[in-house]
Amino acid sequence: MAKTKSAFFCQQCGYESPKWLGKCPACQQWNSFVEEIKQKESAPSNPWQQGSAYKAVVTRLQDVPVTKEARLVTPDTELNRVLGGGIVNGSIILVAGEPGIGKSTLFLQLGLQLNQVKVLYVSGEESEQQVRLRAARLPYESENFYLLTATNTQQIFQEIKQLQPDLVIIDSIQTLYTPTIESSPGSVSQIRETAAEWQRYAKESNTPVFLIGHITKDGAIAGPKILEHMVDSVLQFEGDRHYAYRILRTQKNRFGSTSELGIYEMSSAGMKPVLNPSDILLSHTGEQLSGIAIAAAIEGMRPFLIEVQALVTPSVYGTPQRTVSGFDSRRLQLLLAVLEKRGGFQFGTKDVFLNIAGGLKVEDPAIDLAVLCALLSSFTDIPIPSTTCFAGEVGLSGEIRSVHRVEQRISEAEKLGLEKILISRFGQKGNITHTGNIEIVPLARVEDVYQLLFG
Repeated sequence: MAKTKSAFFCQQCGYESPKWLGKCPACQQWNSFVEEIKQKESAPSNPWQQGSAYKAVVTRLQDVPVTKEARLVTPDTELNRVLGGGIVNGSIILVAGEPGIGKSTLFLQLGLQLNQVKVLYVSGEESEQQVRLRAARLPYESENFYLLTATNTQQIFQEIKQLQPDLVIIDSIQTLYTPTIESSPGSVSQIRETAAEWQRYAKESNTPVFLIGHITKDGAIAGPKILEHMVDSVLQFEGDRHYAYRILRTQKNRFGSTSELGIYEMSSAGMKPVLNPSDILLSHTGEQLSGIAIAAAIEGMRPFLIEVQALVTPSVYGTPQRTVSGFDSRRLQLLLAVLEKRGGFQFGTKDVFLNIAGGLKVEDPAIDLAVLCALLSSFTDIPIPSTTCFAGEVGLSGEIRSVHRVEQRISEAEKLGLEKILISRFGQKGNITHTGNIEIVPLARVEDVYQLLFG
């Protein structure tokens, strides 16, 4: 009988130890080690081997030809933007998100849209009938879309050798297992080994592979951290269940920018790309309400306008509340401290609630000025004109700092019919040459903004 080898793995970071440890030396987590059986001595060979087609040789860097990577441009404009222009041949892409957020629907839709290439969709979570019923709700059909419901990687690779697909979608990596490892699917060793097999397949066959993954209750990608290092791109699919909009973010991308953003609208007919997010993120009530300010933000290469909502009320209890949605809570504390120190506003006895409309989570520092003005508007109960927007970062001394790509923000505001935009007076150096109909108001300090809007 063949001997088996076992080791202890940290379920948080994948750290391997020959014995059980109470605390992980790598991630400092307690009671996270689980014993898993490693590869057997009589284990089968690698399921994907193409012989010695590639031989590693030492090459001088200057002798390596500079070529542009070949990309598969998809009908999904949002996915193309997030990936940097399309799917790179031979790349392996990890997509993670909460259960029920729409990952499987998005990539089933992508496979059906790519009717000019041969797509293999490997489902380890749903049966063929379940996938077929979900595909029937989508308004797309393709004769080059193939479905395989299997979890054994050796069986999957045998089918791949016969089919020779142009694109492979795995749903999900946590359900697959390789016979070379005897631990259960979803364990650290199984995820690491199956991901390594798909990485070898993608690089040797020059076929792009999408790996759909789960996330933990803390929001991190389930499995060892090495999984994110092995892949070429990591995409985060997120959104609020109470809203119809979903956001596809880039956390890692070896072939493009890591600051791009794709926005989708979930409907009964699948995921619809949102081409003009500014139009859907702004409310069109026509009423002048206090506590609302419009910010000109930029995510990646895309400018759009978002609505910042603030509510400031007297605190009933001893400790004031600070409730934030879609914005950094520590940044809000900073802005409140600036208003108290530089403006004399007493927010220490007020409850403050802040929300970014549409369920978005924005990290652009240029929305600081809009957040500050929304707070002041709710504090004074004076509404801000709906035709005014803001683009500026607020410093600790109360100065309004300049932000990058102001011209694009101004053009986006003018395109949506806004009449005035407040920006920083510093750092522009007279480079703003916009000659449109929108009024550009450069300001230096928070006091200037208060006098202009509420004075």
